[in-house]
Amino acid sequence: MKLIAGNSNRPLADAISSYLGTPLTKASIRRFADMEVFVEIEENIRGEDVFVIQSTSFPANDNLMELLVLLDALKRASARRVTAVVPYYGYSRQDRKTGPRTPISAKLVANLITVAGANRMCTIDLHAGQIQGFFDIPTDNLYASPVIVRDIESKFGRRNGDLVVVSPDVGGVVRARAIASRIGCDLAIIDKRRPRAGVSEVMNVIGEVEGRSCILIDDIVDSGGTLCNAAEALIGKGARSVTAYCTHGVLSGGAVARIEGSRLDEMVITDSIQATETQKVSKRLRQLTVAPLLSEAILSISTEKSVSRLFN
Repeated sequence: MKLIAGNSNRPLADAISSYLGTPLTKASIRRFADMEVFVEIEENIRGEDVFVIQSTSFPANDNLMELLVLLDALKRASARRVTAVVPYYGYSRQDRKTGPRTPISAKLVANLITVAGANRMCTIDLHAGQIQGFFDIPTDNLYASPVIVRDIESKFGRRNGDLVVVSPDVGGVVRARAIASRIGCDLAIIDKRRPRAGVSEVMNVIGEVEGRSCILIDDIVDSGGTLCNAAEALIGKGARSVTAYCTHGVLSGGAVARIEGSRLDEMVITDSIQATETQKVSKRLRQLTVAPLLSEAILSISTEKSVSRLFN
């Protein structure tokens, strides 16, 4: 087994390497003067089982191109099998046609990764589960819920009667229900309407939240507007506290400042995307690691064992 890391999230790659006790394969990944990506694998990987660790987060296009060039280099170096380990799958929110003459970019990126040379794909919490079907290669969509549930139980204990898991919109009900079922607590839903892209408007809270600690569950936090508005609505309905758990902390623009000034007690994200310095100094942001989850998945794939055991 060989591990190769792109530049998008080296701390996570180092953590995976440390967990598995497997050093990262030496590779030179650099830019030419015109910002073209150049990759050179500096070890023999002929006939090896190679795992490329690279999130396609901001800057999404640069990191995606880096992943594609890495995959091509490995294929041409006669690697036996190449698995793209993409903790955060960029373009996943463009998973359907939202209007006439619009693309399905999540499918395009799946095609690019496959054609570039990936034999297998591994990711965490795809925005829509059906994106797995966009790939013509085996795809493992891991869930961050075991990591999140462990942290919730550590922080809140077993006060299940006081806790309520909240979905910030109707589309996230399945995800929130799975967490609520694991914890054994009630479920509430925010009925939200979005007038235009990037702007959310909370309309109603469905469920009993008065006097209870609310746990907002989402897969991606970008601008933070949805979760901040949801927290405001929950507090307005008498919630005692509101904590948000999100797998992928995109946190673009002024998201961190928005969260700092919100009614959220805390927002917890994973390290599927490398944290910026602004995020690291924030008092309301905390990061959980998914390195053990990804490491166990890599180990299972390499040894041809079940990956579904990690879902629990």
